[in-house]
Amino acid sequence: MKKYQRKLRKLEKYLENKKKILFLTTSNRFGEEVPKSNELASYLQKRIGKTIEIIDVTKLVIYPCEGNVSSKKGNFCGIKSCELKNKNKNPSGNHRCWASLNNKDDELWKISKRIFESEVVLFFGSVRWGKMNSIYQKLIERLTWLENRHTTLKEDNLLKNKEAGMIVLGHNWNSRGVLEHERRVLGMFGFKTPRRLFLNWQYTSEINDESSESYKKAYRKFLEDFKLS
Repeated sequence: MKKYQRKLRKLEKYLENKKKILFLTTSNRFGEEVPKSNELASYLQKRIGKTIEIIDVTKLVIYPCEGNVSSKKGNFCGIKSCELKNKNKNPSGNHRCWASLNNKDDELWKISKRIFESEVVLFFGSVRWGKMNSIYQKLIERLTWLENRHTTLKEDNLLKNKEAGMIVLGHNWNSRGVLEHERRVLGMFGFKTPRRLFLNWQYTSEINDESSESYKKAYRKFLEDFKLS
């Protein structure tokens, strides 16, 4: 069994013992094409079963973070007065985000609601210019109130009993670095971050390989490495 197939089997085996799992996919394409990371998410869902829910973050209306951690008035991100007052969107009462209040069509609640219900949260996404794609970054910035609640505001950590992981796919630059960086970030948020929940794949280690041919070959190599075809 090849390296990536073995890693995927280990991840699958670990997730089989979890009761409620949330997959958050963040890579996008125009039209009907399915991103590679989404393919992996769907594959794992089919293998493991109904305990897994997939939310495609790219399909949701999520506004940018307003930067209330570092305003002239100080840090007022996630304070009690910005609680989302809606029983359907925020049944736990824990969703506190000014951008959710200021933008009535914002759909971040569809993610936070499921995070609070889940035992494991697994992020899927792509490396672009040596870091996670902009959709993931927008999401993680909008979830800052979860981290701010227990660090600056000194309230309870809502994520302390939850595990988080990530599957990162890149072409030729820094997928391992991205994975390690985001593992640290998710730990700062308050998640448990066991290494078995983190996996990266990269087509080539040649950072200057930008040939059209390599991009054409990358998808076939991805399917072969994970034995998806």
